[in-house]
Amino acid sequence: MKTCNILGVNISVTNMNDTVKYIENNLESLKGNYICVSNVHTTVMSYEDKAYRNIQNSGVMALPDGGPLSVVSRKKGFKEAKRVTGPDLMEEIFKISEEKGYKHYFYGSTEETLDELKTKLIQKYPKLQIVGMFSPPFRKLTEWEDVEITNKINETNANFIWVGLGAPKQEIWMFNHKNKVNGLMLGVGAGFDYHAEKIKRAPKWMQNNNLEWVYRLLQDPRRLYKRYLTTNFKFLRLIYKYKVEV
Repeated sequence: MKTCNILGVNISVTNMNDTVKYIENNLESLKGNYICVSNVHTTVMSYEDKAYRNIQNSGVMALPDGGPLSVVSRKKGFKEAKRVTGPDLMEEIFKISEEKGYKHYFYGSTEETLDELKTKLIQKYPKLQIVGMFSPPFRKLTEWEDVEITNKINETNANFIWVGLGAPKQEIWMFNHKNKVNGLMLGVGAGFDYHAEKIKRAPKWMQNNNLEWVYRLLQDPRRLYKRYLTTNFKFLRLIYKYKVEV
């Protein structure tokens, strides 16, 4: 799959249909690997942190969850580049899983959110095989605890391990468990909250115009103010510095 280097991160040049097809056709060989769902925030963090940049570039792909990433890719000559969001990718994988019998494990978030997530998913996808869920403590797991949960995940034979720890924790977790966990890991951030219906997606017109971040900011201004306004400004400044017109 082609990539576009944006501030040091190799962002996949793809669309939803091609992404799902690639995962489905290569699922067996992707076992033990991971997919990052990247946005402006993670890209700026990667630019500033070499170790995190290596993590972003060491997985199967870094998908353009953030609209500006696909915009920059198109400006750099990749006309086919489209946005692939974490919540939408989850939905597409869930749909085909009912037919294919894929098994799913969910790692992250709170027990309350996981309970809501399971209820909502079973309602929407009655044949979806949810083989396990785990809400880790906020502290770092001990080595023994980590080995234990890794073994439990592998015992379920899950095809997909959805990781909802938020950036950069989820990417670091996936990197540290590469070739230790037997399924394909996908870091989807707030995807758990969306599918549990704890937070709402922005209207389609906002999503299509790269304004979903504004909607999320209005929902949770105290937590997201610094992340969005500071990081978005940095991103624009860096893109301008490297002469990429957006």
